[in-house]
Amino acid sequence: MAEPTAVARLRGTWQGVRQGAEQVDAATPADRDRAVDALRAFAVLGVLLGHWLVTALVAEGGGAALHTASPLQHMPWLAPISWVLQTLAVFFLVGGHVATRGYTSARARGTTYGQWLRSRMSRLFKPVAAFLTLWTVVSALLLLSGTDIDTVRTLVKLALSPLWFLLAFAALTAATPLLLRLNPLWPLAVVLHVDLLRFGLGAPAWLGWVNVAAGWLVPYTLGAAWTRGELERRRAGWVLLAGGAVATAGLVALAGYPASMVGVSGADVSNLNPPTLAAVSFGLAQCGLALLLREPLRRAMRRPLAWAVVALLNLSAMTIFLWHQTALMAATATLLPAGHLPGLHTVPDNLGWVAARLAWLPLFTLALALCWTAFRPYEQGPRRPTGRPSKVVRSHPAAQGSGTEARHHA
Repeated sequence: MAEPTAVARLRGTWQGVRQGAEQVDAATPADRDRAVDALRAFAVLGVLLGHWLVTALVAEGGGAALHTASPLQHMPWLAPISWVLQTLAVFFLVGGHVATRGYTSARARGTTYGQWLRSRMSRLFKPVAAFLTLWTVVSALLLLSGTDIDTVRTLVKLALSPLWFLLAFAALTAATPLLLRLNPLWPLAVVLHVDLLRFGLGAPAWLGWVNVAAGWLVPYTLGAAWTRGELERRRAGWVLLAGGAVATAGLVALAGYPASMVGVSGADVSNLNPPTLAAVSFGLAQCGLALLLREPLRRAMRRPLAWAVVALLNLSAMTIFLWHQTALMAATATLLPAGHLPGLHTVPDNLGWVAARLAWLPLFTLALALCWTAFRPYEQGPRRPTGRPSKVVRSHPAAQGSGTEARHHA
């Protein structure tokens, strides 16, 4: 009798999942472009997996001191992994599209710039405030407990590293009214000239930080061009994909740019810190591929279960982004007393480490789930009392009319 009961419970659970997915699907306005949400979910997962796979916290000697390392430093031939998992350009493409579309709609309704910006920023900064508060407390406790100061510095730097993206994203969002008609070729030209000055004419390295704004302006203004309807033809996607890929290959093969599209410990030049011309051209290729995938994604998102998963990821995008590094560190630190475990505390210098790291991904996912449970309310708000409609159905952007849509996309 035990087996049929277990099977019945499993079937009941699956039926509940399907019904919930159908509720989310039914609550979605017919005119919503679900491909936008699917692309954002892909970008979130790319960032998460990228950090989990290329960031190692190595335990030094026999002590508990930790420092960061990267498998790309010891195995540079793994650089193609970064081509798949470095998805920030897609983030900015979607962000530029949603922000410019939302601002245009808000202006048509008579909403002031200040009102629009406050609604855009509120969902961004509430979870950031909670994140910074907790890490301030954790840092103080670690120092008071006598933890090695270099280890504390390593942990804090790793935890706070995602915030640079949010600062750049917030700045571009605030500047959206000025970017509605900006041609992406202008910021691309700035990136080109900055790199020529840095790498060709010996200009100071700090000049590269100009590209933090200019580099991410390129995909952001491509998103604005998408809003204007200038990228609807498939030809635009193919031009961006082919042109970006060829340019990136040439810069890596002929101009000496790093093959990795993420930062590598110990490398003289990083493609991301600050963004280089190679990172931007690679982002153009990614944006082209994203544009080409819009129609297949729209078809795929007609399936209620697939759409419900994407809806949940979008609801939790900020929480996942902020806390995924903390989840990695929590799992690593918790198991440190058990010894230097392969793929968790050891130097990432062989394929055995890669295999072991893949085996640890479920543990990182569990740690992130715990963080999500604790800090989700700062992004989504508190759960409704039992008996009211699901939070996913009530408050996910898909459940809102197109006129209020921009309020829910951070």
